[in-house]
Amino acid sequence: MAEFTSATPLGPDATVRDHENQAEQLLAALRAGNATAVRIFHQCHPRFLDPEVTWLPRPVGDDEIRAAGLDLDDARLAVARAACYRDWPALVDHVTEIGRPDSPVRAFELAVEALIRGDRTALEAMLRRNPELVRARSVRVTCFDPAVHRATLLHYLGANGVEGHRQRSPANAVEMAELVLDAGAEVDALAAMYGGEYATLSMLVSSSPPADAGVQGGLVEVLLDWGAAIEGVGSEEWKSPLMTALVFGFRDVAAILVRRGARADHLVAAAGLGRVEATAALLPGADPGAKHRALALAAQLGHAEVVRLLLDAGEDPDRFNPPGFHAHATPLHQAALAGHEAVVRLLIERGARLDLADTLWHATPVGWARHQGQEAIARILEAAS
Repeated sequence: MAEFTSATPLGPDATVRDHENQAEQLLAALRAGNATAVRIFHQCHPRFLDPEVTWLPRPVGDDEIRAAGLDLDDARLAVARAACYRDWPALVDHVTEIGRPDSPVRAFELAVEALIRGDRTALEAMLRRNPELVRARSVRVTCFDPAVHRATLLHYLGANGVEGHRQRSPANAVEMAELVLDAGAEVDALAAMYGGEYATLSMLVSSSPPADAGVQGGLVEVLLDWGAAIEGVGSEEWKSPLMTALVFGFRDVAAILVRRGARADHLVAAAGLGRVEATAALLPGADPGAKHRALALAAQLGHAEVVRLLLDAGEDPDRFNPPGFHAHATPLHQAALAGHEAVVRLLIERGARLDLADTLWHATPVGWARHQGQEAIARILEAAS
């Protein structure tokens, strides 16, 4: 058991007994002192997670976890949470249903697997046999908010808001999107994610897997070609695809959205896009909340001249960012993380505090720079302090 290396979620053909075996192996590895097993309990067991930020591990030492008296029920819960189930009973119910050969749940889960591995032939065959699959939804009970996201196949191509191990983008993701859309997928169907309801486009533009796979822009174009609402649908927080793309730093996607007609005629969008003249023109008529959001966005995206305009207009460089704009951090944290030297130097010049800690990781801007490997930025911050 000392060689235990992971609690990787099992595939759709795994039985309850297979998951039980995984839990037994995890517990045995913990008792043998295996570091990976300790990490899995730390990251997956609710006992060791922050009660408010429920995905965030608390600062608990390995020895405390080993001495916690964890038993098989705890290991079952950790295995279930590693697979994004709410708890062990939710895993058992879902896995049992998937095991029924004629179950619509099994049909949907197998279709998801074919989709995210890019197996067009398999998915086409499934859709021919069962055309309703393209409008089917997940019934998995997760550890998310809300617990049942009800994602469609198209949502899984957004690779966001669904099970973490399924947030993957195949190289032919654009082709797979065209397949499910041509089969009748609803392009603006809503799913329950991140405390609200969102369409695929709003989730896609803030998702790293499709960006890393080089398919994010192509997927955006396809969704828009099929009539996705360019200003978004659903809940307000991540409704706007353009603002969501900017908040998460996907500037190439933001450029596509603007080219395709997304509204950028307001201060926050102008600041996020680095439009200095437009920012200057819009600034006098903007409300305080818009100015706050504009500074947060301009700093994290590296638009030094826009940041200068906002500071000249009286914005406070030490105020934490507003909700929806990485509110746990200051503009200096975000600029340091992204390596925006001109913005970092400007904020220091304007008196930004270097000792403020963020509210999640409790680290200063120099800590953020070091964590991201931004050594040049870290040296600038250290010299200034």
